[in-house]
Amino acid sequence: MPKLKLRVGLLSDTHSHWDDRMTHHLQSVDEIWHAGDIGDFHVLDTMTQMAPVKAVYGNIDDHRMRSELPELLEWEIHGLKFMMLHIGGRPGRYASGVRRLLDAQRPDVFICGHSHLLRVEKDTSWGGLYINPGAAGKHGFHRIRTLLRFDIQLGLIENLEVVELETVR
Repeated sequence: MPKLKLRVGLLSDTHSHWDDRMTHHLQSVDEIWHAGDIGDFHVLDTMTQMAPVKAVYGNIDDHRMRSELPELLEWEIHGLKFMMLHIGGRPGRYASGVRRLLDAQRPDVFICGHSHLLRVEKDTSWGGLYINPGAAGKHGFHRIRTLLRFDIQLGLIENLEVVELETVR
């Protein structure tokens, strides 16, 4: 039987980086979700030691990571339908084939990474919530490393918070 309230930590684009700040902010979650570009198995292993993990591979992940993780993940929790894919684009400019997938599957929440740009918004064009947690790693053009935490309860996402890990030089 699923927990009445599930606390989730969501991150993306770690690019082989893990540090104590990430551990600190994720130690109290029930599940960790990673939207791709994990980079190295030590990151995946660290997350798995902390909580159950849902993850997809990203474009920088090698053949070993791709053999362990799916490109696309779909699941349901408390009546909410989730879909996660690394390269998803953004509302108004979805990656090739993504808009067709969203129209066909109609998830309540679509999660992606890749852009390194934190963005959470309702997309009325397909009726769901778009979430990109930004980038938690140190590689890339982003200025601030971020991850998200939120609760899922009674078919709702609640208490969504942005965690700023540090400014990237």
